[in-house]
Amino acid sequence: MSAVFNFESLLIVILLVICTCAYIRSMYPSLLDRNKTGFLGIFWKAARIGERLSPFVSACCAVMAISLFLNK
Repeated sequence: MSAVFNFESLLIVILLVICTCAYIRSMYPSLLDRNKTGFLGIFWKAARIGERLSPFVSACCAVMAISLFLNK
């Protein structure tokens, strides 16, 4: 089943994209900063969300991990 049709999987993919983009921007800031517009701007925006809302993103990651652990 695709992650698009399963809401829980879609949330996991979104959280992973946000965390990955924030990590890449912390290591190589010029890689994401040059693509602020267009389709690749999605990754720049995800990095900004990961930086500015890091306590909320980490809480969502913890809740998702607990949810996955209890469901399996």
